[in-house]
Amino acid sequence: MTAHTQNMALTVPKTGSLESYIASVNSIPMLSAEEEKSLAERLQQDGDLQAAKQLIMSHLRFVVHVARSYQGYGLPQADLIQEGNIGLMKAVKRFDPTVGVRLVSFAVHWIKAEIHEYVLRNWRIVKVATTKAQRKLFFNLRKAKKRLGWFTHDEVSTVAQELGVTQAEVLEMESRMSAHDAAFDGYADDDDGDVAFAPSQYLEDKSADVAATVEAENWDSHTQRRLAHAMASLDERSQHIVRARWLDDGKVTLQDLADHYQVSAERIRQLEQNAMKKLRSAML
Repeated sequence: MTAHTQNMALTVPKTGSLESYIASVNSIPMLSAEEEKSLAERLQQDGDLQAAKQLIMSHLRFVVHVARSYQGYGLPQADLIQEGNIGLMKAVKRFDPTVGVRLVSFAVHWIKAEIHEYVLRNWRIVKVATTKAQRKLFFNLRKAKKRLGWFTHDEVSTVAQELGVTQAEVLEMESRMSAHDAAFDGYADDDDGDVAFAPSQYLEDKSADVAATVEAENWDSHTQRRLAHAMASLDERSQHIVRARWLDDGKVTLQDLADHYQVSAERIRQLEQNAMKKLRSAML
């Protein structure tokens, strides 16, 4: 692979020929299982950045394949691919060749996670999904609507049953997805009557104590900075355990982490306990 091909593949073009980029990454040879394992071991054991680059480059075509499945959101394909590439790089950094799975199987979660975040940030000005459960419903509902079209009562019941949620949750998410962004102060060509119904006319909360709100936000920001500083003092495994157990949506069990790190649940509990002690000391 030439240096010119490498440079083209590492940057998704914002303008120009996306087809040329796709052709470029498709021309990069795929790795055999033995080559992949050898490169991953070099990265894990020696911090070999050239090995990391080869792992990333050989899987860029897979990112393009995944990104194509998100074309229905009306977002630039180049941006979807770029976000997927970020997920791929995160996966390569965390890939453990001793587990016995191929990188492509491990990386798909990270690639989709980055693309999901990008879609949710940019699909609407107002966020349609904020919790982990809402995000799962959002993407599954998009697929279901392609199949079912506009929902009838029976179709709502069918989707709710298939996705394991209530009918009310399906209707609420469908309403969010169907809504359009509206200008807060109305539009320039609105007549006086229409402007009176702009959100700025009725969304003010006169009961709010602005000073108290700002003080609370400042305290929250201060606390978050201290927590971030304290987290940075932990090793990567301890950080992951604390985030998975206490900070991320959907708290995982000790056994889940034990299976991930291939140790006992008791060992994970000890690591968690030690990490929490260090965090409390750093936060004092």
